[in-house]
Amino acid sequence: MAKKKARGGAFGRVIGGVFALLLIVFVIGPVAVVAIYRFVPPPVTYLMVQRMFEGHGIERRWVPMRQISPHLVRAVIAAEDARFCEHHGFDVQAIQKAMAANASGKKLRGGSTISQQTAKNVFLWPHRDWVRKGFESWFTVLIEVGWGKRRIMEVYLNTIEWGPGVYGAEAAAEKNFHVHAKDLTAAQASRLAAIVPKPLSWKAAKPGPYVRRRSGAITRNAGVVRREGLTSCVL
Repeated sequence: MAKKKARGGAFGRVIGGVFALLLIVFVIGPVAVVAIYRFVPPPVTYLMVQRMFEGHGIERRWVPMRQISPHLVRAVIAAEDARFCEHHGFDVQAIQKAMAANASGKKLRGGSTISQQTAKNVFLWPHRDWVRKGFESWFTVLIEVGWGKRRIMEVYLNTIEWGPGVYGAEAAAEKNFHVHAKDLTAAQASRLAAIVPKPLSWKAAKPGPYVRRRSGAITRNAGVVRREGLTSCVL
């Protein structure tokens, strides 16, 4: 009887330890780090470390939202997430369109919002898998609740990859156009937004025909974003 009780007690301690570990990994840890990054600029990300091992350096200079051109905010919303100010982290319409396109055999497209991209860029690894998608969804909920839209956009624009070893709006503006992020023109902002999907192969300073066409479309769509007040949660 005593041995059975001892085994039962040991089993209970194991279960309790596993539960405590899961609580730390999935709840306490994420909530704590999100709370810290609400006020502190996120440090080096997983992607930055990966690029360092690939032979790239890190060019990054954090700037607050007030030092980032509104043209860039409108451009990335026009290019990446037109419903940024309307959804709560997940754009159901975009996800449904992506699923329909993928099911029909068309070119694969994603439905990730700027909030989801920020969660992935700051907290997670870049490779796609179901584990990462699960964590991405959880962190997306946390930053939507804990940060709000303006902070999400600020972190996004300061951590996004904009070329080999180039991260954030300030470094990208200086590298490509020799200006500060606050001085980006509408055309320059659209070029930067245009290369977001493939920052290692597409060029903002010397764009090819496709990037020029894409940036022109983004400029037009950014005008719609401005007229319809689609940046009201940020600007």
